[in-house]
Amino acid sequence: MSKPERKNLNPRKQRKLLKKIVNIELGMFQKIRTIEPSLCQDLPETFEIMREMNHSVLSLESLKSYLNDLQVALSTKRNLLTEKYARMNNTIPPLNKNPIIKEIVSIEAYWMEQLSNKYPTSIEYKAQHFTNYLSCELETYSDATLGLYYNDVLCSKRENRNLAEERFTYLFNKLGYKSIEEAENKILNS
Repeated sequence: MSKPERKNLNPRKQRKLLKKIVNIELGMFQKIRTIEPSLCQDLPETFEIMREMNHSVLSLESLKSYLNDLQVALSTKRNLLTEKYARMNNTIPPLNKNPIIKEIVSIEAYWMEQLSNKYPTSIEYKAQHFTNYLSCELETYSDATLGLYYNDVLCSKRENRNLAEERFTYLFNKLGYKSIEEAENKILNS
């Protein structure tokens, strides 16, 4: 098997894809009916920033494939976010048993733990919640998208990059901080 390669991102194309993806996800999210209303449903801007952060580290190929998953879901009247939350609550059976889901979750959980240890005030990591959330989300992805996402993860791992740290750097930059460290110091000194 050849080594996975991560192709360079085109920031403009990435922003366009992120906007399309997040718009579809927001539409799906707002249709979810729960017993208790979600804060993110009342604050769509928060949802948008969090979802943008989540996808911001993925290759263009992964983003295009996931956008296709969302479009296929819309055309077949599926709501992938409803399915994700139903899986998180264990009210429906697994949607995808692809073994790479566990591998992706294992690597991502390791990165989150490292990040939380480095910035314990800014980054909260609850292992069980994180792994359940990510596993259930990945179950909604097509096998094609999972393969591309896995390639992104393996490339990052090989390059000693931490995608969790890159995601949170993206988030804190959006919130006006230069770095996670700056946010951490501000919290500690307040």
